[in-house]
Amino acid sequence: MLIKFFYTLRAAKLPVSVREFLTLLEGLKAGVIGADGPPSIDDFYFLARTSLVKDEAHFDKFDRAFGAYFKGVELLTDFSQDLPLEWLRSHLELELTPEQKAAVEKMGWDELMETLKKRFEEQKERHEGGNKWIGTGGTSPFGNSGYNPQGIRIGGASRNKSAVKVWEQRAYKDYDDQLELGTRNIKVALRRLRRFAREGSELELNLDDTIHKTAANAGFLDIRMQPERHNKVKVLLLMDVGGTMDEHIHRVEELFSAAKSEFKHLEFYYFHNCVYDFVWKNNRRRFAEKTATWDIIRKYNRDYKLVFVGDATMSPYEILQPGGSVEYNNEEAGAEWLQRLTNAFPKYAWINPEPQGVWQYRQSVALIQQLMQQRMFPLSLAGLEGAMRLLSK
Repeated sequence: MLIKFFYTLRAAKLPVSVREFLTLLEGLKAGVIGADGPPSIDDFYFLARTSLVKDEAHFDKFDRAFGAYFKGVELLTDFSQDLPLEWLRSHLELELTPEQKAAVEKMGWDELMETLKKRFEEQKERHEGGNKWIGTGGTSPFGNSGYNPQGIRIGGASRNKSAVKVWEQRAYKDYDDQLELGTRNIKVALRRLRRFAREGSELELNLDDTIHKTAANAGFLDIRMQPERHNKVKVLLLMDVGGTMDEHIHRVEELFSAAKSEFKHLEFYYFHNCVYDFVWKNNRRRFAEKTATWDIIRKYNRDYKLVFVGDATMSPYEILQPGGSVEYNNEEAGAEWLQRLTNAFPKYAWINPEPQGVWQYRQSVALIQQLMQQRMFPLSLAGLEGAMRLLSK
C-alpha cells in the first residue's frame, strides 16, 4: 500500500527520495505513532510529511497528493468510529425551489449586523433548519449549509456564494510558481509586454565587437564583453486567493508560473476578494507577516505595471462598505484602496479567470470593472494579449 503512496507522491512531482521513504517506514516500525493506541490517519499524515517533505513550499502538493490517495481510507481502516461530518451535513442541506428562494427576505447591512449581535446574546443552543437562529440547513441569514440571498456564513463550506461576511478560520495556500505548463500559449501572450535592455555587469561575449576589435588589432585577440540582455519591464502582481478562487487555482498557477519565467522584475502579493489596507506574501502566515498597502504604493515606482488577478466575485459590501471585508473590520472601503493603487500605478489591468459570459450576472464584477475603467480581461489567450497590449502602450 505504501509503495503506491510513494509513487503517487513522485507522480505529483514531489522531490521524495527512496532514503526519505525508508525513514518513514523505519518510523512506523519503531512505533513513533500509535504508542498510546491505534494510530489515526492524522498521526500518519504528520509523520509522513515530516519524513518526506523537506521544504514547506511543497506542503500544498503533498496535501493534495495525500488527500487524493487516502480519500476514504479512514473509514476503510477504522481509524475512527465517528461518521464523517460532511456525509451527515449533506443530508441536512436545504433544497429550495426558485419560488421559495425568491420569498426569503434579504436584510440590509446595518440590520444584518445588528440582528447578528442580538442572536449571539439570545441563542443558547444549536439549531437546524430554521429561519431565525444561527444554525445549519435553513433560511436564516446566519449559519451554513442553508440558503439566504444575503447573510453571514459561520463556518461550513461555501455553497451559494452569497455571504457578505464569513466567520471562520480559513487557511489559504500559496500558488505554485514551479508548475510545468502544458502549453506555451500563456508565455507567448505575456511576451507582448517585453522591452529588452542591456543592464548589469559585463558577463556576456559581444561577438561582433570582439571580431571588429581583433581585426583592428592586427589579429591579436581582443575579447569584448557586454551586459546581459534582460526584459526591462517591471510587473506588480496582486492575486486573489481563497474562497471562490479555489475553483481557478490551476489556471492561476499557470499564469503565475509563466509570469515568473518571463519577467525578471516581478513582485507579487496576495489579497482576498478585494484589496484593503494590507496584503501578504505567504498565505500560511498572512496575519503574522502583513505588508501595508501604503508601503506597496511608496516602495514601487510608477513605471511598474500593476496586474490584479481575481474573479471579482464577492458581496458588493466588500467593495463599497467600511467593515465589509469577510475576514475583518476594515476601516476604509475596498474601492478606496483600489483607486489609490490605480492612481499610483497608471498602467494597470485586471485579469479575471471567470468565464466572461457570467460577468453580467455578478454585481461585484460590474463594480470592479467600473473602478478599473473597464480594464478587465478574461484569463484566455485573447484576453491576455489584450491586457498586454494595453499595458505596453
